[in-house]
Amino acid sequence: MRIGIDVGGTNTDAVLLDGTDVLAAIKTGTTPDVTSGIVAAVEGLHRQHAFDPAAVRAVMIGTTHFINALVEARRLAPTAAVRLSLPAGSSLPPMVDWPRRLVDAVSGRGYLVHGGHEFDGRHIAELDEAELRRAAEDMGRAGIRSVAITSVFSPVNAEFETRAAEIIAAELPGAAISLSHEIGRIGLLERENATIVNAALRELAAGIVDGLAASVAGAGISAPLYLSQNDGTLMDVDFARRYPVATFASGPTNSMRGAAVLSGLDTCAVVDVGGTTSDVGVLDRGFPREATTEVSVAGIRTNFRMPDVLSVGVGGGSLVRGGPADVAVGPESVGYRLTSKALVFGGDTLTATDIAVAAGRADIGDRSLVAHLDRDLVRAALDRIAAETAEAVERMRTSAEPLPVVAVGGGSVLLPDELAGVGPVRRPENHAVANAIGAAIAQVGGEVDRVYAVEPGRRDAVVDEAKQEAVDRAVAAGARPSTVAVVDFDEVPIPYLPGNATRIRVKAVGDLQVGS
Repeated sequence: MRIGIDVGGTNTDAVLLDGTDVLAAIKTGTTPDVTSGIVAAVEGLHRQHAFDPAAVRAVMIGTTHFINALVEARRLAPTAAVRLSLPAGSSLPPMVDWPRRLVDAVSGRGYLVHGGHEFDGRHIAELDEAELRRAAEDMGRAGIRSVAITSVFSPVNAEFETRAAEIIAAELPGAAISLSHEIGRIGLLERENATIVNAALRELAAGIVDGLAASVAGAGISAPLYLSQNDGTLMDVDFARRYPVATFASGPTNSMRGAAVLSGLDTCAVVDVGGTTSDVGVLDRGFPREATTEVSVAGIRTNFRMPDVLSVGVGGGSLVRGGPADVAVGPESVGYRLTSKALVFGGDTLTATDIAVAAGRADIGDRSLVAHLDRDLVRAALDRIAAETAEAVERMRTSAEPLPVVAVGGGSVLLPDELAGVGPVRRPENHAVANAIGAAIAQVGGEVDRVYAVEPGRRDAVVDEAKQEAVDRAVAAGARPSTVAVVDFDEVPIPYLPGNATRIRVKAVGDLQVGS
């Protein structure tokens, strides 16, 4: 058996699975400290379907802890950014495009040092170790506790980043160090930004992961704990401590993966209607379509793996304002306070959940408390929600080909059975906890994204090498070797670079290997 848990802004969902069979499913309110909500969810599963904790082989959690910390600019460590690029790459210093409040939140300091590589691995300049030591001394005086190291074209050759980490670790014992070649893709500033964000979250990650592990252990479960990544694969707790940015988009990703399992469709549009937002994404061969450009997170441009998701500020907790002629739904939401603020729960705030109950689409709370609502207002609010959702689905389509739509999430009762201009909406069984199911069935992945100098006649050998490296990375991350397969391959020649330069990206995934 496995337990999947997804922590959202409003609800914490949990499922108990035996293979792909759902034995128990529960939706509870997210608590301010999050972990107590997880304990309550596991206890709820046990009440629904008594199970031996020793029979649970793995627990998978998708969490919003880290993205929330960045958005709210809180609990971030004092962080320094070291860029190995001189004499090139000095015109735009680290964090140049960051919102000022986030620079202040991380006490951001930037250092430019000689080093870096060309696209084919040749040195731009030799690494200046004396410069690094002087920079480390300054960091120590400034109270820096976390360091992000970025070198030009380090995904091609990481030797300078690795050596710089050794030097800084010797000068600043105990500092958490993040290396850009392990986090971002080709693209210096975006990769550097992702690395700085990761570094700023390292201290928080240690405490959060320990808290999650304690909440699972507190439920009497000794099975290994895994966290969901942005691309729909899993990472163990040690990996999560080092790379918290890998969890940022785990919520919508889990929902899409769960939708694939529940609907039996591996290519479709997925609308995940939660308590605060509706996330619209596209499944391609069972995995979320990834963003092909940089992704902005809290106003910071990054290029780590993120799903291509369009969020609309409509959910079960969305505020409803105005009358039938000018009704507005969202983007403001009562969030996890839904059960105390919504009318059906005795509150004083009109929410989308009240609209759903008044329309007979949901049966929660006290229906009599919304019996007075204007029927025209109810219809207008539902029409507004349907129109915004249909527009979002249309914006996510990349061709004229029909694209089935699967609705998941507890708030999906807000959607009609058919969206104008889009088509029928499918709501599979257990759709309300699709995100937790997606976490529970997640696989383990490995990815390679690198620029290769492809010599004449060696293309096939280079491609095979990249694919094998991706497979090896998946196995190293915990995938069962016999199940690993390449699920995504992209090859793009770069004509403005010499030497037949080609960017190759390969992704391989396999089933998690856990003890019997």
